[in-house]
Amino acid sequence: MPPCAETPCAGGASLWRHRDFRRYLSGQAASVAGSSITQMALPVLAVLHLDATTAQVAWLAFLGQIPPALLALHAGALADRYSKRRQMITGDLVSAAVLATVPVTAALGTLTLTQLMIVAVVQGAASVLHDAAAISLLPSLVDRSLIQRSNSRVGALFAVAATAGSHLGAALTALLGPARALLGDVASYLISAVCTARIQTAEPARPHPKYRRLRTEIGEGLRYVRGDDHLWTLTLVNATTSLALGLLNTLWALYLLRALAMSPTVFGVVLGLGALGAAAGALTAPALARRYGPGPMMLAALAITPPTQLPLLLACPGRAWQITIGAALFLQLACAGAAGTTQRSIRQIVTTAGMQARMQAVSTWLTSGARPLAALLAGALGTWLGVRPALTAATLLLLVPLVVLAHSPIRALRQMPDPPATTLPSPPAARTSPPTMPTPALADDARHDHSPGGDAS
Repeated sequence: MPPCAETPCAGGASLWRHRDFRRYLSGQAASVAGSSITQMALPVLAVLHLDATTAQVAWLAFLGQIPPALLALHAGALADRYSKRRQMITGDLVSAAVLATVPVTAALGTLTLTQLMIVAVVQGAASVLHDAAAISLLPSLVDRSLIQRSNSRVGALFAVAATAGSHLGAALTALLGPARALLGDVASYLISAVCTARIQTAEPARPHPKYRRLRTEIGEGLRYVRGDDHLWTLTLVNATTSLALGLLNTLWALYLLRALAMSPTVFGVVLGLGALGAAAGALTAPALARRYGPGPMMLAALAITPPTQLPLLLACPGRAWQITIGAALFLQLACAGAAGTTQRSIRQIVTTAGMQARMQAVSTWLTSGARPLAALLAGALGTWLGVRPALTAATLLLLVPLVVLAHSPIRALRQMPDPPATTLPSPPAARTSPPTMPTPALADDARHDHSPGGDAS
């Protein structure tokens, strides 16, 4: 058995020899690809087979975005309290079960739009449960010195898996129909659960007693993030970036397909270029951070991002502009991949083991809460001012996270920070009341955000 199979891999060891990291990566990549199948097939099923109206399609999308905003903090607290692997497996199995009802009822001729909305909510909640544990499990699998390299591989593979899943979803929808195509996502949940169950690395001991109120631990996580300059700055950067990208992503496809007359084939090629950019950025992030420092590298990435929107704002229909927009999206998502893996690594490194899930949950809660707000704001601006002015406003909003980072000490960070002490603050004596157990939560954007803007969290 390789030396990394049972314990966190040492700093000099190869990640690919780390058996548990491979299992983790395989399961999560399958999950991402499966989610892309559903994101492709579900709208087709609603529109073409159930004759959903525009408002009903919007409600379906809105309901899928609500669980992360409502339940992320609870899911993070549960992941820090109980076994993260068990929570991931539970989320996967619930998602597989509820999603499997769609092809079954479609075959029986009893599928309704109401059922799709219920499935979106339940699957979203189960995904929040899974993601809160999955993101915070990684630091316990590998040595702290390997966290950035690990996130680099995760980010790159996820970008490729998301694109492959979208293409597979389109093929399955054409061959089997949208309802049976969802069986591909059901299979991905089961693969993820099996891979997670085979992880053998022991999780860190949990210092908190299980009888504490969940809201007490949620409050502790909020104060922990607010009290750390690194965590609070990067969380604000994520939230403001998510708001701006939410505006862009709401109108992006509509603008390209309608105003710029881009064909579906070209649109797919442009999305593929974006995925390649995200993978390239994630893979090169560790080298860029070593050469220039993680702070200056992230600052440069945030500074480059707003200008990458200029081709979109200036474009006219035509092949030359299509190529330019594709290249700009490649660069934008390369910056997002590099900055995203670096900031996530910094947050994981500086966070103590017992706070990993709650720290991530605070970021997920703020970024996920910004997306429905951004969608509503995009609709209002697009209606009142037009799509191009709304996209211009979103581009200007991308300057906000740049200003936040530029006015923080992180801008001058020349190397990855040192890990913290392993001890957590002792809980006050008053925190001995009986537990209040909420219902399990939902995941981060139906497990992962594959929109052109990337995932800020």
